[in-house]
Amino acid sequence: MTYDLASRFAQTSGLLYFVALFAGATLYALWPRNQGRFDAAARLPLDEE
Repeated sequence: MTYDLASRFAQTSGLLYFVALFAGATLYALWPRNQGRFDAAARLPLDEE
């Protein structure tokens, strides 16, 4: 019984952790203030310097 409870808790908390991590990364990437930084990084391979 204890193993089942610990296993279920670990699975649920792990899922919630990774969903929150994914949501945070998505919000960071789509935040309007970061657009200039990501546009500059996208142009970096094309710069001749």
